[in-house]
Amino acid sequence: MFISIAKRNLKLFFRDRIAVFFSLLAVFVIIGLYVLFLGNMLTSNMEFLGGHARFIMDSWIMAGLLAVTALTTTMGAYGVMIEDRTKKVLKDFTASPVKRSALVGGYVASAFIIGVVMSVVTFVLAEVYIVIYGGEILSLAGMLRVFGCIFLSVFSSSAMVFFLVSFFKSNSAFATASTVIGTLVGFLTGIYIPIGSLPDAVQTAIRIFPVSHAGALMRQIMMEAPLEAARLNPMLEEGFRLEMGVNYKFGDTVLPAWGSVLILLATTAVFYALAILNISRKRKE
Repeated sequence: MFISIAKRNLKLFFRDRIAVFFSLLAVFVIIGLYVLFLGNMLTSNMEFLGGHARFIMDSWIMAGLLAVTALTTTMGAYGVMIEDRTKKVLKDFTASPVKRSALVGGYVASAFIIGVVMSVVTFVLAEVYIVIYGGEILSLAGMLRVFGCIFLSVFSSSAMVFFLVSFFKSNSAFATASTVIGTLVGFLTGIYIPIGSLPDAVQTAIRIFPVSHAGALMRQIMMEAPLEAARLNPMLEEGFRLEMGVNYKFGDTVLPAWGSVLILLATTAVFYALAILNISRKRKE
């Protein structure tokens, strides 16, 4: 039954072109800022990268963009649930023979599928952009790793958003939250300004924000080839990675990739559990 509900939600979402557009609005803003301002500003300060500066920085921004897309598109996907709640469609569902688990599963599944589809489309466009500006297309092995990160990133972001929207009862509250999150997510993933250029308190906030770890994983994959080609001094490269949020450092320890994976998995489990508890609590009220 949840498959039928998921199909319904997918049709409703993709039929609403405005909803699709606004779910990608943060992505368009980031691309626009990078093309018009950030690209030249960032590469002009990276003389030590030589002729690989543009390739490296394009890969850096596009990797962060994928992490943002996973969050904003799943947020937009859950708009169907908010719409159903405001129009009392949810009450009709609960009064029908449809099991509550199937209903919730349908919303979660559709949000996950939408997030993955939109993220993959964004990745393809990102690769086209990188190649147009002189970079190289990612290897097949690299693409497979990125797809794995996309699945994990969307799963984690979907859990966080699901918990958040479980509190909303109106379209206006949801729209406000979507706008605020879409605005802040670029800063919280260290896209607009490299993490190393920010105050310590902000750096700490970024390091504990789960979506930032999705961005770090994407960067480690997409920047691997151009960084190898640049042949930087090991100490210089390590400093650059920390400055740009390719890796995160906690105390004296640089967090390995599996550490970021564990954080995303833990985020998924915790926020799905919290969302289910909140929904169950509301049902009893």
